[in-house]
Amino acid sequence: MKKLLYRLSMILCLGIMMTSCFGDLDTEPLDENQLVPSNVYNSKSGYESVLAKCYASLILTGQQGGDGGNGDLEGANEGYSGYTRLLFYMEELCTDNFLMPSSSNGLRMMLNMKWDASNAAVIKWTYQRLYMSIAYCNEILRECTEEKLKERGVWEDMKDEWMSYRAEARFIRAYCYAQLCDFFGGVPYVDETTGVKDLPKQMTRQETFDFAESELKDIEMQLKAPRANVYGRVDRTSCWFLLARMYLNAEAMGLGDRYQDAYTYAEKVIKEGQYPLAGDYRQIFLADNNTCSEIIWPLTQDGQYAQSSAGTNFYVKAFVNGPMDELYQTGVGSKGWGNVRAKTTLVDAFDPADVAFDVNDTWGNNKNDKRATFMTALPNQTKETWDASGAMTSTFTCGYGYIKWRNVTKDDQICASGDTYVSIDFPMFRTADAYLMAAEAILRGANGTRQQALDYVNEVRMRAYMSDKYAVPGVSSAVSGKISDAQLTLDFILDERQRELASEGIRRTDLIRFGKFTSGNNWDFKNGDRTGSDVPSYNVLFPIPEGEIATNPTIVQNEGYTH
Repeated sequence: MKKLLYRLSMILCLGIMMTSCFGDLDTEPLDENQLVPSNVYNSKSGYESVLAKCYASLILTGQQGGDGGNGDLEGANEGYSGYTRLLFYMEELCTDNFLMPSSSNGLRMMLNMKWDASNAAVIKWTYQRLYMSIAYCNEILRECTEEKLKERGVWEDMKDEWMSYRAEARFIRAYCYAQLCDFFGGVPYVDETTGVKDLPKQMTRQETFDFAESELKDIEMQLKAPRANVYGRVDRTSCWFLLARMYLNAEAMGLGDRYQDAYTYAEKVIKEGQYPLAGDYRQIFLADNNTCSEIIWPLTQDGQYAQSSAGTNFYVKAFVNGPMDELYQTGVGSKGWGNVRAKTTLVDAFDPADVAFDVNDTWGNNKNDKRATFMTALPNQTKETWDASGAMTSTFTCGYGYIKWRNVTKDDQICASGDTYVSIDFPMFRTADAYLMAAEAILRGANGTRQQALDYVNEVRMRAYMSDKYAVPGVSSAVSGKISDAQLTLDFILDERQRELASEGIRRTDLIRFGKFTSGNNWDFKNGDRTGSDVPSYNVLFPIPEGEIATNPTIVQNEGYTH
């Protein structure tokens, strides 16, 4: 089960105070409920709790849970500023996948791709949250050393685990730097030796990439073997997956062709075989997805013990409205917010015959492609995301809902936590993505064969259609998902990634890699236009928040964002 965050939910504030992108535990807190090094690090469980905080910083938002008013980021809206929710704004809202008409916290600017260095709070919060996670990782790396463990009398309890604790913290830190590299390019370097008063030096984008890569390669064998770790914590397969993703995107970042490396590491994920594809695509996104074989790295969420409006709670409630629960079991009853809809480009990625929602087949068993999870059955609902005048509207029925995420179990039961907060773990990495990465790398020049690439794509598609070896009684598999060699192109893979991975926080990066983010591919309200239009090419990077440059004047802003 989800024990990692259960432990986290019971610990008090660790007293890690943030100053820009730094963390420090050297001062006694004024609040007697806060913990200090002398009683955090006096036991193995104390170290486990700090490691848990490193993980939880990517799914929870504060110390109390449930948006309790003690958020991690000072001055940030706690619900909006959770990492997985920020991933949606950074990777999905500014693409051909989803529309969200809200204008608060810079969301309209994200939708229209008109952000700058001062006006989109969600960009600033993403930058700060990644550095906050880095600070937590640096903290445990400072404190989890052989010398300090012996000094504190916990060496015997931890001598068999301390290196893996360090490796996991270094992995999370490397992930954060890889994301900063993707979003912002070259960023300041902060590690466990950086002092609170030190002014960090800005790395180039190449240096940022190289640091994350070197860390991952160095810790590969220190991480536990595939599926040998506690659920919710990373292992060697997570390391391979992240390297594959980094290498696949290297050329698009201007860092050279690394497709052979991408193929090598994606193959490792696939061939190791410890995370086989789930038999049913739909079960990856349910409240009991902790039983899913395919999820390599989940960010664990629990509606009782790990509450937040920013994690998968957002991915259910923002995507449904109250009346939808009368048509199928959303798992959140009437509590849906109803403010995210699918753009027409996402709907059109699927066969029209699979798009319609059937009130007599709420799981879509009779569809061919089971990934076509749309709500089309509300009164007066249209595919178009605009009103009769062509203007964007907050009317939820202008556009289709997207119902991939459901706060119910495989047997369609509401989980024990009820409908206030959801219990769906967020799949950061999963095996189907590795199949598609391997296939794409081959088509871009890696030394696999076209037949291998075709087999990988067809494996994902057979599962999506629940055909061939994935067929089960009672679920339609009249049409095989398999494609022919003639259909296998890079453009097909981009479309397949949209069908397979929509809402999972990778679409912007994919579009950039295919050269279709800023120009050559338009969608609803891109650049503020109803039919979409091109935006400046410098939008492939986000601006470094102005507040960070004010704190550290040596930071050079990304091109296009200087005044």
